[in-house]
Amino acid sequence: MKRSPEKMVAVVTGASEGIGLAIARLLSAGGMTVVLAARSAGKLKKAAGKLAGAVAITADLRKPADSAELVRKTMRRFGRIDILVNNAGQGLYAAFEKTGLKDLRSIMELNVYAVMDLMQKVIPIMRRQGRGRIINISSLVSKGYYPGLSAYASTKYALNALSLTARKELEKDGIVVSVMHPKMTATRFGQNAIGGKTAYNRSADTVSVDTAEAVAKKVIKLIESGEAEAAM
Repeated sequence: MKRSPEKMVAVVTGASEGIGLAIARLLSAGGMTVVLAARSAGKLKKAAGKLAGAVAITADLRKPADSAELVRKTMRRFGRIDILVNNAGQGLYAAFEKTGLKDLRSIMELNVYAVMDLMQKVIPIMRRQGRGRIINISSLVSKGYYPGLSAYASTKYALNALSLTARKELEKDGIVVSVMHPKMTATRFGQNAIGGKTAYNRSADTVSVDTAEAVAKKVIKLIESGEAEAAM
């Protein structure tokens, strides 16, 4: 993405640790101003403090008011949003017949509705700027069928459809929407998933695991190329 005279501003959600923090570090190292968003205020502030010019904004993206405040604070301080990385998300491990609707609604709120809401809030800003990049972090589980992951995968299938349709609709405005598909990654994502740690550790024994930094490097390449999708 060609740089403008102004310093580019990137908003990264789920940025207090893991893939989100690794992405924020690489964007900052590349000379961008980074806004880190997550629910964990202490960890977020500590992470932002190690990146030159970075800002931490605590937000629970399941709450539209928090998303609106994230955008308002970013615009008030910097006047622009060039890149949005929707990384915040939560997993769910359960057999299909034992998956509760309450749990499915909970992860759908974060993995799909919150992403759509934040995209809709930044699209008018990027349209006025004449360009923008939106990267949505999906998963390789959305490319197959895995026992115990029907609910989580369904959120990522939905995210893919929303993202790639938005890509077609927004290309005329210079806004590029792309989707990244990590596989299992060495973060606390599995431990933080509903249904949790035991299922995650059992899965980790059977597949290779990427580092958050490796995924982040692939995301940076995706931002630069503007391709529709990339996978690990």
